[in-house]
Amino acid sequence: MNVDLGFNFQTMPVTGEIFGAQFQKQQSLQKKSTMHKKHKSFLPNMALVLLLGLQTGAINVLGQTPGPPQGPPPGQGGGRGPTPIDVPIQSDTTRSFNGYFTPATSAKKTPDAGGFIQRWLVLEPIKKDITRNNILTESYLRTTFSANNFSTDFTIVPKNGDKIKVGDQELKWYALDSKLFNFKLHRFAYAIKKPQNGVLFWVVTVINCPEEIKNVRMAAGANSSGMFWLNGEEAVMVAGDKDMVVDFATSTRLTLKKGKNIVRGAVINGPGMIDFCARFLDEKGQPVKNFTISTE
Repeated sequence: MNVDLGFNFQTMPVTGEIFGAQFQKQQSLQKKSTMHKKHKSFLPNMALVLLLGLQTGAINVLGQTPGPPQGPPPGQGGGRGPTPIDVPIQSDTTRSFNGYFTPATSAKKTPDAGGFIQRWLVLEPIKKDITRNNILTESYLRTTFSANNFSTDFTIVPKNGDKIKVGDQELKWYALDSKLFNFKLHRFAYAIKKPQNGVLFWVVTVINCPEEIKNVRMAAGANSSGMFWLNGEEAVMVAGDKDMVVDFATSTRLTLKKGKNIVRGAVINGPGMIDFCARFLDEKGQPVKNFTISTE
């Protein structure tokens, strides 16, 4: 049975092709629009992911805890107390001087090749309640050194084995030669089973000059802070939370007189290692070495 549905079947393929092409074109435009929108939204999202990644990396790096020798970061009050530094010294179970020091003798001692003074009288550490090194300002150092001085006579030379009292603490003097250019006070404290953090050390030495030496400068470094005197007069101040850096601070021009010259030092620290170094430099910045060092 033939039924006329009112369509021209001969034109149907053509119409279908046109409709299909238009439909595909519309679908393609919609797809491109969708992809464009997705692309536009993808870029800020990608940027956010990268930013978060960089921030996380920075937090991981900056948030790392420093190793035991460095102690906690500077800051006053609150937070952690002093970080014990026994950890890197645990291999030295005998707690002896042998690794870093030898007992000073009456034999003549000259500066090392770099002019550094290695022979010192060292007083056992004075315990101080210091949990953060940023309190070690110049005014704090002057007040603390004055209040905890073993003697107001800055030209006095203690004797090896002498015992004195500073406040309520009875302390002993040791005469030692450092095997290094610097004097590692934390190693000294560890060897004698004394506190290594939150401490103040006094040191004294005698410079014996065969003749007068003018226009020299005392140069010193200290961790974290310190102060040095020559023949009773202030010479060098190292204030603040410092690492021990060679020649960190230098004095004005000084004169080493013929005969004995008394050098006194005070070195202080809260958390972390504590050490110092000292020498004299000539007008050309070269180390002065034409003298001997003794503890009497």
